[in-house]
Amino acid sequence: MPGYIIATLNSINDPDAFAAYQKSASASFTQYGAKFLLNSRNVETLDGDWQPSGVVVVEFESYEQAKKFYDSPEYQAVIKQRFDSADSAVIIADGD
Repeated sequence: MPGYIIATLNSINDPDAFAAYQKSASASFTQYGAKFLLNSRNVETLDGDWQPSGVVVVEFESYEQAKKFYDSPEYQAVIKQRFDSADSAVIIADGD
């Protein structure tokens, strides 16, 4: 059963540093078999208080693999770049 990492981007504080994060993180995603299902900054809120400026949905072979990616030394080595350059949030969910 697949696992998903879903991220919302609220704002980018440093576009150059965020671009560097994306480049650095891409190798980690590939290493753990990630499949990007959605990566969009064309987001419209239809109702509720949720106001992200971007959404990313990444599929992994399982919840455990998604968690393994997020906790991996490779991703943890670059995650601070995201924290420093953008206001974002990430959740993990299983496909059940």
